[in-house]
Amino acid sequence: MHVDVLVAEIGSTTTVVNAFQGIHTEEPSFLGQGQGVTTVEEGDVTVGLLSAMEDLKKNLGLGTDELTYEKFLATSSAAGGLKMSVHGLVHDMTVKASKEAALGAGAIVRLVTSGRLKPSDLRRIEELEPSILMIAGGLDHGERDTAIYNAEKIAQLPLSMPIVYAGNVDNQEDIMELFQGYPGKVYITDNVYPQVDVLSVEPARKVIQEVFEEHIIHAKGMDKVHELVSGRILPTPGAVMESAKVLKEVLGDVMIIDVGGATTDVHSVTQGSEEISRILLAPEPEAKRTVEGDLGVYVNRKNLMERIGMEKLKMELSVEEEDLLNLPPIPKTEKEKRIILRLTEEAVYTSVDRHAGAVRNLFGESSGRKSVAEGKDLTEIKYIIGTGGALTRLQGTEKILAGIHEQGRGQKLFPKKEAEVLLDRDYLLASLGVLSLEYKESAKKLMLKSLGLYGRENA
Repeated sequence: MHVDVLVAEIGSTTTVVNAFQGIHTEEPSFLGQGQGVTTVEEGDVTVGLLSAMEDLKKNLGLGTDELTYEKFLATSSAAGGLKMSVHGLVHDMTVKASKEAALGAGAIVRLVTSGRLKPSDLRRIEELEPSILMIAGGLDHGERDTAIYNAEKIAQLPLSMPIVYAGNVDNQEDIMELFQGYPGKVYITDNVYPQVDVLSVEPARKVIQEVFEEHIIHAKGMDKVHELVSGRILPTPGAVMESAKVLKEVLGDVMIIDVGGATTDVHSVTQGSEEISRILLAPEPEAKRTVEGDLGVYVNRKNLMERIGMEKLKMELSVEEEDLLNLPPIPKTEKEKRIILRLTEEAVYTSVDRHAGAVRNLFGESSGRKSVAEGKDLTEIKYIIGTGGALTRLQGTEKILAGIHEQGRGQKLFPKKEAEVLLDRDYLLASLGVLSLEYKESAKKLMLKSLGLYGRENA
């Protein structure tokens, strides 16, 4: 059997392969999915990938027939994130801008410095050996000296990792001259903080994603994946964000929650309300992602169990401690599914609470009470979408998502009760995110079909 496109999603615990047909037509279709256990710890992720492909063949009823394809794309979170260090001018602005650029692009910010680099900062950079280093700082046409000084110092270090400059546009030419002869790649991109109250992270995010694609080749067994894959390998969170941005164009403001084995990711694409934007202390990007590395339902299940309480879990679910501690990567029994469902509930509510901003009151002697907002405003979200194995494969997850609005304590900026809950029923959003980069219209239709919205584009 010959198909147009295969897309693999290599996760921390499971690997799935999706088959698509009719990508070049007006009616693209999802043919089926295969699943296997990710084998990154065995040193060769292709073992799990080939297992998923065999499962796909079985689900398609191919027997011993060969499965061929025109194109093979992939997303991965199994290789781990790039270690990233960021060096800017003002600490709060640098931290915020760099984290927003890194999240969803396959990078994890491990070191942030502000102002001129001190000898101790330079030692920490060498000790960290980051996979990627970003130099930022200075509004466009504003302060220039700090970024130039830091670039000079970094250029003198015995380093060769990719360097991204995302600061004052006036420095770009000087930065290129400073790094002439540098053994690694140097990327010049738009300023992440070009103006006061303006955050522009997408150009830097795209550069980091490019570096991720090059870096992932060197992860355990990922070099063999490149022998199979004929197109791009995107970081899975970045691929889900691509889907979120496509859906925003069609449906309006959306939030996608992805509960995985190792992390729970929340993606929101919304400007928020005008009322909140007027009292916002610092700008937020329209497309925002947060990753909660302690909220996975398999790799980090003990963290979730401790948050709920082991004794409470045992009483709630009528299970023994042994049942809780010996969960498999993919639940099969009803008891295992009940446990994972409860952990999923905790992961969803905790991750959305961390993702959402809040309103708080400030009191001054002369001005009296003043309301200000911090963080992401989710009050204009129209659709709450669940994806990932836990939310799409377990029964009862729509009820969890529908209860999000009730969890907003105090003045948290949570979605309103009117937000509609949807499930990525075919578990395709990560795959369709990478597909959308080459076949946007077909990917859009397949997204709507998986969400049960096909024909409701203007809903």
